[in-house]
Amino acid sequence: MIPEGVVFRESPYSVKETIDRLQVFLQQHGATIYARIDQQAEVQKMGQSSAPLEFILFGNPKAGGPLMAENLLVALDLPLKVIVWEDDQKKVWVAYNEASYIEGRYNLSHNENSPLNLDPIISKILISGL
Repeated sequence: MIPEGVVFRESPYSVKETIDRLQVFLQQHGATIYARIDQQAEVQKMGQSSAPLEFILFGNPKAGGPLMAENLLVALDLPLKVIVWEDDQKKVWVAYNEASYIEGRYNLSHNENSPLNLDPIISKILISGL
């Protein structure tokens, strides 16, 4: 099942390296990392098993502020979040909310350069040589 409004991208890197690359890129471009959670480790603390899975929560109030001024309820989806996991075939995947889905959900104006649009960021971190 593919949930509506979720983008999936395959990563050539491990879960940890993918999240590391994303974190470095975001910090270099002025984003604040609010949380980074190794969800596999958290599940293992409860005596359960899980495939590698990490979550990162990030944002930039300067970029997100105008969105919240347009509709305060968008704060339900801000700060932005990305998950990265390894499937049972050892492929690593990145998932995040599609910008147009969030825009539609909160009736926001469409803007190609919206901070909600993670596609260019994810594309950059998935190429080698970053």
